[in-house]
Amino acid sequence: MSFKLTILGSNSAVPLIDRNPTSQLLNVNERFFLIDCGENTQVQLRKYGLSFQRIHHIFISHLHGDHYFGLIGLITSMHLLGRKKELHIYAHEQLKEIINIQLSASNTDLSFPLFFHNLSTNSEAILFEDDLITISNFLLDHTLNCSGFIFKEKKYKRRLDRKKIEHFNIHYNFFTSLMKGRDYIKDDVMIKNSELTRDPEFFHSYAFCSDTSFSKEIISRVKNIDVLYHETTFAKDVLERARETGHSTTHQAGQIAKRAKVKLLITGHYSQRYTDLSILLEETKEVFQNSMLSYSGMTFDFNTLYK
Repeated sequence: MSFKLTILGSNSAVPLIDRNPTSQLLNVNERFFLIDCGENTQVQLRKYGLSFQRIHHIFISHLHGDHYFGLIGLITSMHLLGRKKELHIYAHEQLKEIINIQLSASNTDLSFPLFFHNLSTNSEAILFEDDLITISNFLLDHTLNCSGFIFKEKKYKRRLDRKKIEHFNIHYNFFTSLMKGRDYIKDDVMIKNSELTRDPEFFHSYAFCSDTSFSKEIISRVKNIDVLYHETTFAKDVLERARETGHSTTHQAGQIAKRAKVKLLITGHYSQRYTDLSILLEETKEVFQNSMLSYSGMTFDFNTLYK
């Protein structure tokens, strides 16, 4: 199954020419999940050839502008382009009022159903679940209510053979039944499951850790996750500034990754004070060697973790 993360933006509050605010797109077997939606997100989606009309679930970690200011523009563009399919937004309850005020002020009656799902300020829960994935939130320690998100692929008996799937032009609606071991049957055409699938190998997981102060509670939440995205707004020499603003340093993100025994740490949410991000990476690697910087347009294929 495909499991790919595309970074649309990984800067902190102030956008730069080459560094956009936080936003990511996770592709789980052609199901697209948008994580945060900072300013300019819809342009970034276009820039990297990603269809925002295929996004049906958007997860907003908190209501600082650099994590959601791009949302009303994205929603409006979906409307102007004639979207009909429903859209689900998972966020703290104030966001519903914010979006509805903006739509009302512009006299916009959306062409598609829009559903809001409130994030709890004091509890963690499964937010979304289907045949392929489970998505849950975990609480973070920021200057206002904030959640991280965990995406876990469900375990199935079979894994799709991508080349065979493309060769026979099989629609993704059949993927789940194939992974459960069933044969492909459509319009009197039958293809044995063994021709389209392989034995299972690995099951992927991803944790998005948004703005937060260092918290030991995070370790248990992201324990043994494949890939952890953790903001590292500041280098270790400005620890007090990180504490004041509810953020983490390079070393703190590395400590979380090391103690949680994740396979890979991806950092982001860099302060605009850093023009050279290599210092942040070097400091993180002092604690957790298997770390990498995020940058706009970066796509990470989770399958490469096992090669």
